[in-house]
Amino acid sequence: MPTETRKPKERLVVVGNGMASLRFLERLTERAPGRFDVSVVGAEPVAAYNRVLLSSLLGGEVDEAACGFRPLPWYEEHGIRLVTGAPVTEIDRANRLAIVGSAHVLPYDRLVLAVGSLPIRLPLPGIDLPGVLTFRDFADVAAIRKAAVEHAKAVVIGGGLLGLEAAVGLARLGVDTTLVHVMDRVMERQLDHTAARLVRAAMEARGVKVMLSANTAAIEGEGKVERLRMKDGSVIPADLVVMSVGIRASTALAQSCGLACGRGITVDDRMTTSDPAVFALGECAEHRGFVYGLVEPAYEQAEVLARHLVGEQATYPGTSLATSLKVSGLPVFSAGVVDTPEGAEAVVMHDASAGLYRKLIIADGCLLGAVFVGDISEQARCKALIRDRTPLDPNDRDDLMFGPAPTSLAA
Repeated sequence: MPTETRKPKERLVVVGNGMASLRFLERLTERAPGRFDVSVVGAEPVAAYNRVLLSSLLGGEVDEAACGFRPLPWYEEHGIRLVTGAPVTEIDRANRLAIVGSAHVLPYDRLVLAVGSLPIRLPLPGIDLPGVLTFRDFADVAAIRKAAVEHAKAVVIGGGLLGLEAAVGLARLGVDTTLVHVMDRVMERQLDHTAARLVRAAMEARGVKVMLSANTAAIEGEGKVERLRMKDGSVIPADLVVMSVGIRASTALAQSCGLACGRGITVDDRMTTSDPAVFALGECAEHRGFVYGLVEPAYEQAEVLARHLVGEQATYPGTSLATSLKVSGLPVFSAGVVDTPEGAEAVVMHDASAGLYRKLIIADGCLLGAVFVGDISEQARCKALIRDRTPLDPNDRDDLMFGPAPTSLAA
């Protein structure tokens, strides 16, 4: 009898081993264990870890081991070849090769780019002085902790989420920390003025000095950071400056091999790039003009791509943006629009003494946006109403503002 010839496995190479990459691998191996010959290449010397915990790591609340997701044996058990500490330096699309370092070559049938993003460094005078750092990975945390010696003065530039987390982490170390932000409120993309004031108060209660509408002109010092000079002429002493002013998609590798890129690597609803054998997801991907710098969209994209590669019908329509987190221990949630547009109605509850704030923004009978501080228990319902544009029923306002009434009372 003729012997049955086995079809060789498709060779799948994943470039990047961050949170998006790992979620994709988890979903892929759940759906089709053993179907692909998988290689994963990460530039960092460790396997994927939880970047959300970097502030806690900086502040000494957790160690690196507590930030890890899957131990190394998990990759081996699932037939995944893991390469760490060696970035992919070139992609040869004509011959379908991923070149690692200067010599190692990985052939592929399908290639997934999950290369994340890079921290933005403002083009300021003095930006290259020793002591100017960013806050994105384990190496950054180690560098900041090394620089944050006793009696050091630290300045964090940037009042977005990462900037606040860096400042809180430094304050936990006992470092004299000042946060400077060019806008008139912290987290202006996620919070209105009232919610931002509550978050600022929580930061200050943790020992962080917050300076708003503060525009940095230069970083100065003789051979190392010594001070920040602001555009109004004032000076802030500093031994350490943490630059946390945003991120940009990592597109250099994709551009170098001729893939279509805008602000990120351009993908369609199946996360396919301009090359049908190459896919992208996470912070490096641009979908319908959007580049998401958040975990939730990356996880949704990972789910869609895993399903697509195993032959299931799956498309990514985009993500309705929402933020749910703790800032200085204070629960914060926002979704949809933050500031009330003309013609819309704002329903507000504010108890400053209890640190509670809720705002619903309603227009044409639908929920456009929500901002909660202190108690975010109705966040899932708000997200669904905003995403689906579901008309509010008569009880929704009270339920969203105060929580559903107990069953006995409702009856």
